[in-house]
Amino acid sequence: MLESDDILICKDGAGIGKVGIVGKLPGPATINSSLLLIRAAKGVHPKFLYYDLCSPSFQKIVQDKIDGATTPHLYQREIRQFPIPIPPLPEQKRIVAILDDAFAGIAAATANVEKNLANARELFETHLNSTFDVAPDHWTQKPMRSLVQIKHGFAFKSEYFTDAGSYVLLTPGNFYEGGGYRDRGGKQKFYVGEVPDGFVLGKGAFLIAMTEQAPGLLGSSIIVPESDKFLHNQRLGLVCVRPGAPWCNEFFFHAFNTRRFRLAVHDGASGVKVRHTSPDKLGLVEVSFPESIKEQQSIAENLDALLDETRRLAGIYNQKLLRLAELKQAILQKAFSGELTGLPEEALQEAAA
Repeated sequence: MLESDDILICKDGAGIGKVGIVGKLPGPATINSSLLLIRAAKGVHPKFLYYDLCSPSFQKIVQDKIDGATTPHLYQREIRQFPIPIPPLPEQKRIVAILDDAFAGIAAATANVEKNLANARELFETHLNSTFDVAPDHWTQKPMRSLVQIKHGFAFKSEYFTDAGSYVLLTPGNFYEGGGYRDRGGKQKFYVGEVPDGFVLGKGAFLIAMTEQAPGLLGSSIIVPESDKFLHNQRLGLVCVRPGAPWCNEFFFHAFNTRRFRLAVHDGASGVKVRHTSPDKLGLVEVSFPESIKEQQSIAENLDALLDETRRLAGIYNQKLLRLAELKQAILQKAFSGELTGLPEEALQEAAA
């Protein structure tokens, strides 16, 4: 049975290497097979042991297990062999007190940065949704099928998938939930087989995700950034504008990111665990827009400018979060190498600035 101050380590699965310490228990509790329990011996401060297992030294062991492993797993013997220098109990308590104070400061700074990041995103989303939810009287509302035809992609053969090549095989994983092209880096798949006519995309091609590979992805769109490089794969709808239809890619890219549009796509989709839609169902979704291409472009430019500023702020805030996380690891490293002499207030202020 679990006791307060017991230490738990996730030994496999997505959370491998994560460490937790048990607080006050409301009643009897136990653990499942994915966790290992460590109980501090007499003369060892439980939180000192917990912090040591959170340190970069122990986490390097975890990372070494993860790198190159299909199903990484931590064994008891590996944890038992991990060397932990144990100073006298008063010194342990001193280190724990310093770490508690430092990490409370980091947690407060992190929460503040995360709040600012959420506020920046909310500001843009509020402006975006209000632009389309409260459309001017002169705007038109029509089903998408009156403006565009949506075409299915090709089911490329998996035997020709590679990790490098001339053609990028687009998948829903190349879409951000908020729209836009995502470079998948080392996880990107390429195609080296024969490509049928009509499935190599040109710059400016407009695609919409027709399956919810991740929460919020259904209905997301991208504008292809380069010609003769990307393939129109299955589960992606290619938006083909009907002759004479008033359509500006950038305007409808933003329209597709509104709550109203995404909800309409989701409600018209099928499937329980994974939602799917189709060209016919997408064609029924109503969209509001001005007939003037010039007005569409002006609205898109304003939204683009606000989105760029939001992304700039998000980049700043994410860098602050990274610095705070790095500071926490640096403090742990010092604590267990005998270099921690006091609360690093100056470093905390610098990381959160």
